[in-house]
Amino acid sequence: MPRIPRMLITGEPTAYHVMSRTALDGYVLGDVEKEHLLRLIKQMSSVYFVEVLGFCIMGNHFHLLVRMMPGSLYDDEEVKRRFKIYYGPNVKADMCKERIEFFRKKWSSLSEYMREIKQRFSRFYNKRHNRKGFFWGERFKSVIVEDGDTLINCLAYIDLNPVRAGICERPEDYRWNSLGYHIQSGNKEDFLSLNFGLWGFQNATYLKRLLEYKKFVYEKAGLGMEESQTSAPSSVKRFLYRTRYFSDSAVIGTKDFVSSCYQRFRHYFTSRREKKPVSISGLSGIYSLKRLTE
Repeated sequence: MPRIPRMLITGEPTAYHVMSRTALDGYVLGDVEKEHLLRLIKQMSSVYFVEVLGFCIMGNHFHLLVRMMPGSLYDDEEVKRRFKIYYGPNVKADMCKERIEFFRKKWSSLSEYMREIKQRFSRFYNKRHNRKGFFWGERFKSVIVEDGDTLINCLAYIDLNPVRAGICERPEDYRWNSLGYHIQSGNKEDFLSLNFGLWGFQNATYLKRLLEYKKFVYEKAGLGMEESQTSAPSSVKRFLYRTRYFSDSAVIGTKDFVSSCYQRFRHYFTSRREKKPVSISGLSGIYSLKRLTE
């Protein structure tokens, strides 16, 4: 059965949760590999029209939460500037209009962004380990994420990966996730954005946003709950245990947002029956395009 095309929104800023898993057995991403993958993500994010909201690199997969920006927001001089970042400062940036438009389209593409990160990492890994062949498994997963409450919930879920895996007790103690990057590096090079699209965050300072976000993560995961509280509420369980809704739902957000996205991509689906947004237990007011087993 052929897979449906990837649902990508063009012409407007759109947030996506993307995830990719290795094809190899075991936890093959060690400290050196994680550090190199992070460098590649940062490098490509300085070229592509993308706002990185969060990430988490684990032993056999990685997550990114990004907002892809349309190329129309960037003038020709900005495209030329990024061209020099991409090819090196000594390259000539005298580009014809057709060439500029080519890169403007390429650098606003989520698929191209992920392809470059994954291919460059595969070459690094194979050379380092003296091997040949595929490194990554099937194509990366992507979920359209609505700005606001859904976005910050999705980021909290991503940042809690090492806690769920038992690697650490607090997400900021992990070196290769966004909360750890904020706390441990002070968001070096302004790599990450805290622009969640939430009212009340807009005029807050960076430090204020970070503290509010950290508090949100702790509350969502029930961190700091008394040990005597043996039965966590469903909202906490949603974050402390793996859930497919953040990685397999195709679209996640409010009921109206999910419905509007479905109408936009309705021709992708073979079923004649119209899909209805599915409420997600433990996430008040947040819906999925798919009903998933967990």
